[in-house]
Amino acid sequence: MPSGSPATTATPRTAPPQASAERPPTADDGPAPVADPVRLDGPWTHRDVAANGARFHIAEMGEGPLVMLVHGFPQFWWAWRHQMSALAAAGYRAVAVDLRGVGGSDRTPRGYDPTTMALDVLGVIRSLGEPDAAVVGHSWGGYVGWTAAALRPKLVRRLAVLSMPHPRVFRHQLLTDPRQAAASRHILRFQSPWLPERRLSEDDCAEVARLITQWSGEADATAGRPDAQALRRYQDAFAIPATAHCSVEPYRWLIRSLFRPDGIQFNRRMARTLTMPVLQLHGAADRVVLPRGVSESARYVGAPYRWRTFDGVGHFPHEEVPGTVSAELVNWLAEEM
Repeated sequence: MPSGSPATTATPRTAPPQASAERPPTADDGPAPVADPVRLDGPWTHRDVAANGARFHIAEMGEGPLVMLVHGFPQFWWAWRHQMSALAAAGYRAVAVDLRGVGGSDRTPRGYDPTTMALDVLGVIRSLGEPDAAVVGHSWGGYVGWTAAALRPKLVRRLAVLSMPHPRVFRHQLLTDPRQAAASRHILRFQSPWLPERRLSEDDCAEVARLITQWSGEADATAGRPDAQALRRYQDAFAIPATAHCSVEPYRWLIRSLFRPDGIQFNRRMARTLTMPVLQLHGAADRVVLPRGVSESARYVGAPYRWRTFDGVGHFPHEEVPGTVSAELVNWLAEEM
């Protein structure tokens, strides 16, 4: 089905998980699980849109040129809450989408390769009635953003990427840099069947909170380091059935396709030079995607390219230093006016 076409069928979303009865909640747990762990209250509005043969949940706020925000692992749309408010105040239509298999979007049996997921995001842009968007992606969402910009450059007027190099650069790092391979050991663990899903889901999704905490930067350098309340939100969203499986499937494709025809073809496609301005933001203390070599992504950009690093910041700049990241985005986007 073409990207942006209404879905004729969609995998029904599962009901939100019930609160665990194993033990009573404590103050350290943050707020109690909400009735809907995805459609959280705030100044934004929620709705579903059909795109690329599936149904996607979005949260949106503001009016003006579209800015599409794409989350990474192990998060969902809510990771962009700070930037949504800042972008809306600056005169933009901020839309945060839940990727396929996460949050309030459909959990389909397949479609977790970057090409399909990029077409998902591009289809949402079209379903929103917009001619194009500035795409902002974090981590795997950044990988999807790079892919979308290469596949459909007319639909991506600007690209901002946090904590993820260009796909060809990341592939090279994984294959040639032992330090990056060690930093990405969680991706290697995800190659096992069933065990990664079980570990991510057990004990009220405690592994999700552990990963976010471990991957964050220095506590004294990041004012917005995810606290107990934020971690609780991510655990609640991750507890929705099938989320753990859908979340690790992209990383299984990433490794298993390295020497397969589909992976080799994808790598060739990504050699295309991008024609839109690119902003790349990275935490200097990122333990997951090491900063060394990330700026080599500039070789695939034939338009203005800007590189920024943040001292003491880890893998989640948009949450660890939300004001700084929001200001970078707003100032960079203002250049197109």
